Amino acid sequence: MRKIVFTAFSFLLLFATACEQQNFYEVNKPILNRSWAYNSMPTFDVKIDDNKAHYDVYIHVRHTGDYNYSNLFFLLHEKGPKVQDTAYRYEVKFAELDGRWMGKNAGSLYSNEVLVKKDFTFPDTGLYHFSVEQNMRENPLKHIADIGIKLIKKP
Repeated sequence: MRKIVFTAFSFLLLFATACEQQNFYEVNKPILNRSWAYNSMPTFDVKIDDNKAHYDVYIHVRHTGDYNYSNLFFLLHEKGPKVQDTAYRYEVKFAELDGRWMGKNAGSLYSNEVLVKKDFTFPDTGLYHFSVEQNMRENPLKHIADIGIKLIKKP
């Protein structure tokens, strides 16, 4: 009986992890002295081997509790095969209307993600470059700890 239960449990666990979306690419880069200047753009190089696959693309931002604003505007620059150098503006909300920080926290750091591309397909295989530029009025922007990008390959 134990063997049957163990086998059934193992099968369910294997099935659940096989259907789960997997991170295809995830990298976070620290912001020097937690002071993000306009000319400091973290860059991420992603190698795409399958241009038929669909991806969800997230930008990840960590900030301290001393951050002065309730949001962050940034520009996402993209370059790659069959993609001209483009830039799109996005916003990440950091705080509720009552001032409470959103996202996950660990000590004095708060972590937020924003979905910037859903079910995205790359036009060709090859190396793609993403860079993130802060787009706030303050330069340098204080209390930003790191910036990251995550691509999840859809099953």
